[in-house]
Amino acid sequence: MDWQDSPQLARLFAENGARGTFVLYDVAADRMVGHDRSRAETRFSPGSTFKITNALIGLASGAVAGVDTVLPYGGGHLALAAWERDMSLREAMALSNLAIFQGLARRVGLPRLEAELARLNYGNARTGGALDRFWLDGSLGISAVEQARFLADLARGALPYPAGTQAAVRDIARLESRADWTLYGKTGWPAYPEPGIGWWVGWVNKGERVYAFALNMDMADAADAGRRVSLGRACLAALGVL
Repeated sequence: MDWQDSPQLARLFAENGARGTFVLYDVAADRMVGHDRSRAETRFSPGSTFKITNALIGLASGAVAGVDTVLPYGGGHLALAAWERDMSLREAMALSNLAIFQGLARRVGLPRLEAELARLNYGNARTGGALDRFWLDGSLGISAVEQARFLADLARGALPYPAGTQAAVRDIARLESRADWTLYGKTGWPAYPEPGIGWWVGWVNKGERVYAFALNMDMADAADAGRRVSLGRACLAALGVL
């Protein structure tokens, strides 16, 4: 793999006062352009970016019939009132509903989850035995480089799952379409470590080309939440992808 440091990305991070990394993987060229290669190769907890993988495994294992099948949230008060109802994976992905995806993980079960993480070569593939929190508590780790490669495979339908399963997950990860490109992605903000690492990962289909990307940055407080996407989009624009 060829790596190219980008002065434009370094300037964007500096101008935003952000400490983090951004990686763009040009699949056709097998080249990565990025900022802070050392950090890009460092593993962090994936947080809610794991919902993409959780959905893939849930569908492939038969734990849920489809992305529009309604799943129970389990009852009780949750961190967000919008999560407190039954909903499909499609809606739960859009709302980043933790309870729905925790329930999905419990349906799949730890042995199958661990086997699938190993088969996918997803980061360190570790759960620490925590069935419904391993993607949040620091057990599971993945780097920005690994995120970009994984999502490039999903974008191209190259993962070891049925084509229909991969297409369904791509569909619920779609964020925006324009005349010449379509953007897919998912944010994440794991609870570990404090104050936390914020993610925005995804890919862009532009003509016949696929550009997978991953951003992570240090998060000081809730005000940083929106900067993951705004900085990520600025990086994509600077590199001529958006």
